[in-house]
Amino acid sequence: MTPLRRLLTYFVRHKKSLTLGGLCVVGSAIFSLLKPSIIGAAVNELAKAVTRGALIRYSLLLVGASAIEGMFLYLQRWIIIGASRRIEYEMRNDFFKHLERMPVRYYHGQRTGDLMSRATNDLSSVRMLIGPAVMYTASSLLVVTGAFIMMTRIDRMMALVSLVSLPIVAALVKIFGQEIHVRFKSVQDYFGDISARVQENLSGVRVVRAFGQEKNEIETFKRMNHEYVERNRSLIRLTATFYPALHGVIGIMFGVVFFMGSRRMIAGSMSIGSFVAFQFYLGRMIWPLIALGWVINLFQRGMASMVRLDEVWRVEPENVEPALSRLEPAGEPVLRSADIDVRDLTFTYDRQPVLRDVSFSVGHGETVGIVGRTGSGKSTLLALITRTFEPPPGTIFIDRKPVETIALRQLRDWIGMVPQETFLFSESIAENIRFGRADARDDEVREAAEEAGLTGDVAAFAQGLDTVIGERGITLSGGQKQRTAIPRSAFFTRCARFEKDARCSSCRTAFRR
Repeated sequence: MTPLRRLLTYFVRHKKSLTLGGLCVVGSAIFSLLKPSIIGAAVNELAKAVTRGALIRYSLLLVGASAIEGMFLYLQRWIIIGASRRIEYEMRNDFFKHLERMPVRYYHGQRTGDLMSRATNDLSSVRMLIGPAVMYTASSLLVVTGAFIMMTRIDRMMALVSLVSLPIVAALVKIFGQEIHVRFKSVQDYFGDISARVQENLSGVRVVRAFGQEKNEIETFKRMNHEYVERNRSLIRLTATFYPALHGVIGIMFGVVFFMGSRRMIAGSMSIGSFVAFQFYLGRMIWPLIALGWVINLFQRGMASMVRLDEVWRVEPENVEPALSRLEPAGEPVLRSADIDVRDLTFTYDRQPVLRDVSFSVGHGETVGIVGRTGSGKSTLLALITRTFEPPPGTIFIDRKPVETIALRQLRDWIGMVPQETFLFSESIAENIRFGRADARDDEVREAAEEAGLTGDVAAFAQGLDTVIGERGITLSGGQKQRTAIPRSAFFTRCARFEKDARCSSCRTAFRR
């Protein structure tokens, strides 16, 4: 799916709102184009004789047209901009959901800061494309077309002369629009680099300070920040050239038409009211053309950001469910034998196998220790059992079933794992333990912490289990982090046959194994 087609799918979801907003755009354009005719007619009548009745009549007509135009303008902004916010909300949710389903292997080649930039800045740029860009494009095209039709009714030759500048305007929009797209994408890409650098420094602040690298990191950030400013200046210089050039071309056209109209009015072939109305229509046509340049800028920025988002969306998410034909026929699957069998397992990240022809079995209630030198594949083996990485088909069996035929949610409900690199959230100790089971009661959390040997550590904290531990558990020691992660994993290991009670003996046995 192309970025544009993906964007159109969101438009389709809100077609009713956008259609209603489009009708309001049409209404505002119609009443906007009525006002020059009212003014022209007023000038013609008042040129003959100024009467109170004529002044009141045309004043009321002008005020009424302006009021109705204002009402339609309010409605079109409220409806279309509101729809763009709802689409942004849906896109942000979909983008985050997609990130949550991405395979772990994907994150090995990505930077957190860059992904955060796409989820924030790029989505905001796309929202500007969906809302203001679409609204002003429709409004500008309607007003320009309507103004030109009304101008031809007043004087066809002058109307045709006013079109001479349009090819020049179109060429400027095309040339500058393409370059704006390229430079804005470069700015957004580099903003992702800066975000990644900041994120890494904040996450690794202890390492930076331990090695005394604060000065070097500050200088590196200064260089990156300077490059980001220069890329933005390059974009600003381009847009600063674009808009004056657009104004200049349109201004020349305005002068030529004004000269021709003045000669016709002096010659008596055009009334002063028609001349005034023509000038107002010309103004109605000029300003949307200038606004169209701004809209093209928004469109190019939005599409550049949409391309960056689509680069993530194109990556296939993790397959969380096996083929339907292999699922359990009814009810929730339960562990029967709880055996783990690994048969002739060979796994490769890139080219060289990390694991080669590995085979072993772990029976119910058994304890197995796996040892080996650094990089021998111990962590990889555990990741394959939990399908953090997808193992080759027919190599790993749990409960005599190939793991690839077990739904991920069910598989990971059966397994509790405390990884070597413990990740904790910037929440309280209790909330981190409860992460494994959101409905756990306070007494269950305390019991789990006690069984993990965390009670003595918690007693030293002023707020006990309610102590907020900071990002990644930065206020805890390495051992305390591990002891916080152990009860979290114990909670996560549930057993369907005992109504998912984490305290049942089967769950404890499964966890200890």
